[in-house]
Amino acid sequence: MKLAIGADHRGSEVLNNLRNYLSSHGYTVEPFGSLDGQLFDYPDAAYKVAVAVSDGRCERGILICGSGIGMSIAANKVARVRAALIHDELDAEISRRHNDANVLCLPAGLVGSQSIERIVGTWLETPFEGGRHARRNNKIHLIEQGHDPTATRDVQSA
Repeated sequence: MKLAIGADHRGSEVLNNLRNYLSSHGYTVEPFGSLDGQLFDYPDAAYKVAVAVSDGRCERGILICGSGIGMSIAANKVARVRAALIHDELDAEISRRHNDANVLCLPAGLVGSQSIERIVGTWLETPFEGGRHARRNNKIHLIEQGHDPTATRDVQSA
């Protein structure tokens, strides 16, 4: 699986550790953003990673900044991106099973490196369940296109 990963200056150390972890587990990694701790604005990295996922160059993306909040806001502005801010393994699992999140946003300043590896591993290994969750993701896609999701004729039970 090819992954786009990016970080601002606050996430560069985590990004570099994560690159090594991912490569050692057989993933192909395309890095964006700060690799050396130099000042780098999070929207720039978020955009590059989100576009790489949106246009299909990479299957999924991982973003790291101090809190993860800015990255998730910026990445979710790109069409076809479902970025999720994750703090633990349960969040990682649910974001994949229910939301088919294709970009993982991590808070470098709030989660330790061993936890980050477990979170990333869970997120990468967890499949999307589909079913009722696919219907809901389709409604998110309608919103992304500027449509009212409540106007859909799909009235299947939750």
